[in-house]
Amino acid sequence: MDWPTTFDEALAVQQQLRAQVRASDDFGAIRTVAGVDAGYEDDPQAPEGHGVARAAVVVLEFPSLRPLDYAIARRPTAFPYVPGFLSFRETPAVLAALEALRVRPDLLICDGQGIAHPRRFGIACHIGLLADLPAIGCAKSLLTGRHGPLPDERGATVPLINRGEQIGVALRSRAGTKPLYISIGHRISLPTAIEYVLACLTKYRLPETTRAADGLASHGRIPNIAP
Repeated sequence: MDWPTTFDEALAVQQQLRAQVRASDDFGAIRTVAGVDAGYEDDPQAPEGHGVARAAVVVLEFPSLRPLDYAIARRPTAFPYVPGFLSFRETPAVLAALEALRVRPDLLICDGQGIAHPRRFGIACHIGLLADLPAIGCAKSLLTGRHGPLPDERGATVPLINRGEQIGVALRSRAGTKPLYISIGHRISLPTAIEYVLACLTKYRLPETTRAADGLASHGRIPNIAP
């Protein structure tokens, strides 16, 4: 497919596709869940602000969280880094990595925003919609919206509000750590999204899906796939 290379084109895509995001549970049994993340490699020949996106997808058995499969894909970034347009840099590589998997995941947990986005169309929406998979946005930082005080206990949530609309929640995944920001990506409701993120947590701030994908994308840590 042709990917936008200008802000006007990207904005038009976001405005067109956001109406197709489904915010209700639309899936069967979840037996596999995948973490999705991307890092970057320098390309000396690329214009400033461009480079190569290195996307990683790691598939875990659910609920055991045992690694089953992984894939890496690299694609040149045709779009500059601008907050709110991250998906146009990373989604082409992520889709290529998904295509390379031997085990297709039942659910994606993306390291980024879903509808907790100024135009309600973050990377979790983009990937979920184009891959036709249930997807959750699980971001480490806040892009838009505000929330009230969050209790310092594992599993606590408070609504994330933007322009009078709840767009997600702030979630305390571990006491004494910064919150995660959970939002709908595609084909899942917010309560169910929170439930699956909590089920993928162990003793760390980040769910095991994100930890595995980040380790592969940014640090080259290969998951230990059992025979």
